[in-house]
Amino acid sequence: MYIGKLGDGSQPDDGIYVLVKEIIDNAIDEHLMGCGKKILISRSERAISIRDFGRGIPLGKVVSCVSKMNTGAKYHGQSFQKSVGLNGVGTKAVNALSASFYVASVRDGQQHEAWFQEGKLTRELTSTTKEKPGTQVKFVPDTKVFGDYAFDSDHLAEMIRHYSYLNTGLSLHLDGKVFRSRQGLHDHLSTQINHPLYPICHFKATDWEVAFTHTDLAGGMIFSFVNGQHTPMGGSHEQAFRDVFMKGIREFYGENFEAQDIKQGFRASICIRMQEPLFESQTKTRLGSRFIHPGGPTIRVWLDSQLSGLMELKLHQQPEIADAMVAKIQQSKKSRLAMQSAHKVRQGRFKRSEKYNKKLRDCKVHYHPRTKDSDKSMIFITEGDSASGSITKSRDPRYQAVFSLRGKPLNSFHLDREVALQNEELHLLAHALRLEEAAQHGLNHLRYKKIIMATDADVDGMHIRLLLLTFFLHFYWEVVQAGFLYILETPLFRVRDGKKTLYCYSEKQRDQAVQQLSSASEVTRFKGLGEISPKEFQHFIGPSIKLTAVTTGSHSDSRELLPFYMGGNSPEKKEFILKHLQAAQDKGYG
Repeated sequence: MYIGKLGDGSQPDDGIYVLVKEIIDNAIDEHLMGCGKKILISRSERAISIRDFGRGIPLGKVVSCVSKMNTGAKYHGQSFQKSVGLNGVGTKAVNALSASFYVASVRDGQQHEAWFQEGKLTRELTSTTKEKPGTQVKFVPDTKVFGDYAFDSDHLAEMIRHYSYLNTGLSLHLDGKVFRSRQGLHDHLSTQINHPLYPICHFKATDWEVAFTHTDLAGGMIFSFVNGQHTPMGGSHEQAFRDVFMKGIREFYGENFEAQDIKQGFRASICIRMQEPLFESQTKTRLGSRFIHPGGPTIRVWLDSQLSGLMELKLHQQPEIADAMVAKIQQSKKSRLAMQSAHKVRQGRFKRSEKYNKKLRDCKVHYHPRTKDSDKSMIFITEGDSASGSITKSRDPRYQAVFSLRGKPLNSFHLDREVALQNEELHLLAHALRLEEAAQHGLNHLRYKKIIMATDADVDGMHIRLLLLTFFLHFYWEVVQAGFLYILETPLFRVRDGKKTLYCYSEKQRDQAVQQLSSASEVTRFKGLGEISPKEFQHFIGPSIKLTAVTTGSHSDSRELLPFYMGGNSPEKKEFILKHLQAAQDKGYG
């Protein structure tokens, strides 16, 4: 089993969450087999406990199912043909990567328990019980493997929330909080948008489910899943749905609409269940399967036969939806034609930028889902030449690019995209990242897998970060939603005593470092990234790089957030700041 990366728990794709997912997937499989409608998940410091109410592991197979390869029902054809836990090795890998691991299975009034330390069996016990049938797993990821990690409540909650959308009728309890969905992907999509232009269209069958609508947001976005696995980079199922939807729209209205007009503002959630899915990477973020099952039709043909008739019927039965949809498409077409001349001018500028982008120090490997090592490609957006100089000298030129800003970028909140991109700074940034290509043709056209804002840890640096966030959220929200945007965390302090040097990311860590080292230790406060030498910077952008992912939360619509923080409502913002300053002072922070 490939867990992607180790991490410290600060990012949702860190390895410790993959371990949690593998155990929950097995519980989900029991639910899909019609056994168990509740899963209990709890945590205590670094321990995670997961209890399902399925059939329970056969008592004589408990130890082998969690510790020996090529055991378990998922290696035998019919039981789990469309399982979430795809390959049957997940629990064994979790055991091997845990400092301690406990499993208990209850069947027919009997309970079999087993305890492991670092993957080795230490104890077994069989007893009678009145507990309900099912399986419980409790484990503590090994710090020798994952280092100093911590589970993040928000990341766990988001994972559990996705499970609830994909499994209606199942209740998941995380530390006492219940996650349950009645309408599946309809509920999922409704949390991603606040203002649909028409009621969400929702269709569901045994092996597929689709929900979609249009909004007045820019671009198009599809959230896709396969057998319960989130596929943020899409794949063949997402492309099949896109083709089927556009074909259905063109046939219903009898017009050959441009694809970009149909997808402008389009938002959808899609899930399919299939046999033997093939993914294009070991992290399973993009589906590569062409056929719905071995020897069966292509995913596109299969989905077309299932969905097209239902879409046509829906539009006939609810003309208000049909009218709103075609009005949105025609509005998008009108806007596109009105901006064609501006596009031509800007494309000419982009071609000139292609030859020479003075702000960009590029890397050799660029992002593409099918290119080896392209997931390692990243670009640092820095504040001024001093910071970019240090990063440029210490970076890995194979995978790390640098883009240097000149002062503070434009506040683009009150502008439309065409006007904003006439600004040289934003124009060169958009060109370096290939943002326009990604907006028009899909996120696979982005030039880098990680877009990292690297600004100083002061008021000016925070302001620049907010201006960049505004630019991305306002015009390229889908880039943020898909997890491409990050913040570089660099140390605020360096504490050294001649023998040892410690880097601290908070005042608390600084105080602990001073206590740990001698009383004669020297404390340096890094006010700007340019003050960190290239030699030191290697520690902060190398294998131990600390990144914070920029997430949009459960509501993707930024119209309620950006107007307050980036709009012209100065009196309201002043009142907000004073209120929170007073609260901070009351708590003794200043």
